Amino acid sequence: MHAVRRVPARAVRGALAGARRVVFLDDDPTGTQTVRDLPVLTRWGVEDVRWALRQDTPGFFVLTNTRSLAPGEAATRDREVVEACLEAAGREGVRPVFASRSDSTLRGHFPLETDAIGEVVAKHGGTVDAVVLAPAYTDAGRVTIHGVHWLRAGDGLLPVAESEFARDATFGYRSSRLADWVAEKSGGRLAAEEVAELTVEDIRGGTTESLRNRLTGVRGGRVVALDAAEDDDLRAAVLAVLAAEDAGMSFVYRIGPSFVRARVGQDAQPPIADEVLAGLVRPGAHGLVVVGSHVALTTGQLAELGRRRRFAAVELDVPTLLDETRADEHIRDAVAAAAAALENSLVVLSTSRALVKGADEAASLHIARRVSAALTTAAGRVVAARRPGFVVAKGGITSSDVATEALGIRRAWVRGSLLPGIVSLWEPVSGPAAGLPYVVFAGNVGDESSLADVVGRLEVL
Repeated sequence: MHAVRRVPARAVRGALAGARRVVFLDDDPTGTQTVRDLPVLTRWGVEDVRWALRQDTPGFFVLTNTRSLAPGEAATRDREVVEACLEAAGREGVRPVFASRSDSTLRGHFPLETDAIGEVVAKHGGTVDAVVLAPAYTDAGRVTIHGVHWLRAGDGLLPVAESEFARDATFGYRSSRLADWVAEKSGGRLAAEEVAELTVEDIRGGTTESLRNRLTGVRGGRVVALDAAEDDDLRAAVLAVLAAEDAGMSFVYRIGPSFVRARVGQDAQPPIADEVLAGLVRPGAHGLVVVGSHVALTTGQLAELGRRRRFAAVELDVPTLLDETRADEHIRDAVAAAAAALENSLVVLSTSRALVKGADEAASLHIARRVSAALTTAAGRVVAARRPGFVVAKGGITSSDVATEALGIRRAWVRGSLLPGIVSLWEPVSGPAAGLPYVVFAGNVGDESSLADVVGRLEVL
């Protein structure tokens, strides 16, 4: 493999003058964990989008939560967001480019979401020359090398299709090579041999001009899969993407969190300093941790949190939640217990750890949505009854539902991470949760100590 070609973030920032503003349609809130000081919208009214466009940033997030939706609903939501963004951009005189930010372990609606974005762009007279596919998340050990997507596992790398994420009840897959994954997820409509690959050798051995020329040769909505073993690889690719856009190319991005950071010209930065946190967290108030994720890592993190500190555990039993005759009473009891416990301790509100699946993909998604709705309802009632010092939401869909439904967040700022490159803190600027520190913690990142570390940072302030 070629030696890394060092590309500083300031080189990307220098190329952003006159570049298109990026709208990151985030299918859950965890795409924010690699960046800081960018706006986040959980609603996409034209005036909300205009507010985001008026901020002096190279892009902003719109939280669509489409990973929790059935395919038809996800496509409809994406179309609504793009329509609103194009209307707002027209009023503000801004040229947007759209990114479908999704999971670095390849779970999500693809190519449905990029297709939906492209349809609306075409409806308004635009084109999508190519789809840039870059799922890497270097901070969490998700990298793409020689066209194959890998996960860090122990001291080595595991092909993503051999991981637990590939067995997801809703978004499972068999292919680790991105070109094959594209063909698999598109049902063969997008052929593997038609996927252009920019490998680490291409990126590290090329120049911005040569890579731009490779990109401008890709047309007709084909997919370009980007290798990325380090952030420098992505920044080199982003410079070429910006140059191709400046030459008239039109892309839609399907990306993981690391491309977000590269595209807005930010460096990997240290976690938020304690003195900054102290200005955000209300002293003396205990926190609420809301856990919906069922991956093994989350279960291990909960166990480690229990070993390191005392907390009041309030569990929502999934089979009971699925029983319409008992669900409401069960939620009321959980809310009362959690609100009472917040007076004296940290509270963890979680779903039971046994994953309940349906007979097929659609049924599994329906169960997941019912359980998430119950957890969100309970969390909102707890916060209304006794405002905590902070809220941590564990799991991508959980983070979205708690932000939008439980806390009523409409506009917020990403203030940065609580651990290196992972776990973002939002500062809500509107709604009943304005000023309440909100921590977005994906289910599949960190190690077993990460949840305890985050809570430890917040509770000692």
